[in-house]
Amino acid sequence: MGKKTEQHSAQVSVRTILIVDDHAVFRDGLQRLISLEKGLEVCAQASDGNEALAKAAQYHPDLTIIDVVMEGMNGIELTKALRSRYPKMRLLVLSMHKEILYAERALRAGANGYIMKRENGITLMAAIRSVLDGETYVSRSFNAHLLERLSNPKGDAGVPATERLSDREMEVFRLIGQGYGTKQMAEELHLSMKTIIFHRTKIRAKLNMASTFELVQFAIHHDEKKSI
Repeated sequence: MGKKTEQHSAQVSVRTILIVDDHAVFRDGLQRLISLEKGLEVCAQASDGNEALAKAAQYHPDLTIIDVVMEGMNGIELTKALRSRYPKMRLLVLSMHKEILYAERALRAGANGYIMKRENGITLMAAIRSVLDGETYVSRSFNAHLLERLSNPKGDAGVPATERLSDREMEVFRLIGQGYGTKQMAEELHLSMKTIIFHRTKIRAKLNMASTFELVQFAIHHDEKKSI
């Protein structure tokens, strides 16, 4: 009886995780890493936002790990959707992009943490456990950045120009920086070409760019700064 009770307690203490990323190799690698950790179990994987919503409804994971950049519904949109449907679910955004680009957006959308894919396994597991334990996880450098912003709320120092962009505009801006044309962006984001042109015009205005060429050059330079 004692052994059965102990086994039951161990099963109850296991916390489940849903991995959402459009690269199967990365999902499988992350699942293997998590499987080595006591008390953690990957209950499901998803390759896009719609599949993630279906898996979340099916498995009700304790934590969902979300990639920012995916076809269709991006990670920020998925974070908002999951936060709205499951207020108690813990959400950790994992991305190849620097925190200065997406971390604050992710936190505003309802994420409980943001970590870059370049981090080692020890740091990643620390982030996962931190978020599962009810804490908010960001790197020390980004935490310092946030504190500086809070201490000087009216100042523009350290605030990237891209903060003026909406989440959808930021997606268009990212694709511009990667050399996508209007038609390619429309297909990637499942939008009409007219909508892409509208977003591009708004981006130019918000970033005070005199021409599309200037916008493209700025977006390319911006994209080159990301960490991979």
